[in-house]
Amino acid sequence: MGSTRLPGKVMKPLCGKPMLWHIITRLGYAKQLDKIIIATTDREEDKVIAKFAKETKTGFYCGSSGDVLDRYYQAAKIFNVAHIVRITADCPLIDPVVVDKIITYYQTKKCDYASNTIKPTMPDGLDTEVFSFKSLERAWAEAKKPSEREHVTSYIYNHPELFKIHNYENDVDLSGMRWVVDEEADYKFIAAIYDGLYTDGGIFYMRDVLKLFSERPELSDINKGIIRNEGLAKSLKEDVSV
Repeated sequence: MGSTRLPGKVMKPLCGKPMLWHIITRLGYAKQLDKIIIATTDREEDKVIAKFAKETKTGFYCGSSGDVLDRYYQAAKIFNVAHIVRITADCPLIDPVVVDKIITYYQTKKCDYASNTIKPTMPDGLDTEVFSFKSLERAWAEAKKPSEREHVTSYIYNHPELFKIHNYENDVDLSGMRWVVDEEADYKFIAAIYDGLYTDGGIFYMRDVLKLFSERPELSDINKGIIRNEGLAKSLKEDVSV
């Protein structure tokens, strides 16, 4: 709820339901996920998220707001998770088919970490990372830089000499598309997508969004020009030598 660029974004409404509700619902269609856990903070403003988790009977953990790596580690430890699929709560177009593909890729490669984010070829907003608890635990124990504590998996993909890492690439490079919610313009863009595709009790996929774009190309103008991974870039600037 404490997003600096768009406060309260995860609970903003899309077609009458909170954005977080849509993300949880869409992930429910992924065939390879055993459990969904919301890793939120212990700040007063995030009590609404804990309340939402209870109401929707979703597992949750409340931890550090600044040390997100610790929050992830503690959540995984409490829920006794062996493998983690990381989805951020600003991705209301997350596609369960893509999630399953990355999980299968991780399993096939038998690696420590697999994602579609190191060399992105999918729209920003379909980011999916899969990694082992052992890798998370090592990162938690060894990461020192502020950026590596804030951006959970940075330590892992910054150290390919320590971890077996693989990146999934899409057949077509769609990385120029922005489907994530960081700014007000992003929210207006996503709202337009939902207005065009969402039906109560149903789900739409990446292919449906792409088809909508082919019919209404002007939609991409709503949030164009915003830098990808701007938050990470800001964190890297704040790192100091340790």
